Amino acid sequence: MLVCPVTKSRLYYNKETNELISLPARLAYQINDDIPVMIESEARTLDANEYEKLKDLFLK
Repeated sequence: MLVCPVTKSRLYYNKETNELISLPARLAYQINDDIPVMIESEARTLDANEYEKLKDLFLK
């Protein structure tokens, strides 16, 4: 089971962007060729609007 390397929290799969999302860290980890890139410096930071949208989607 993969967890966020920063917070050790659950990751959620975002099918639209093909990324693993860490809500507590507000980071999105890319998946390249079916391999998650779990490096903090390579992750994309979620902006406030995207974070709220994903929080509503995953934490129903």
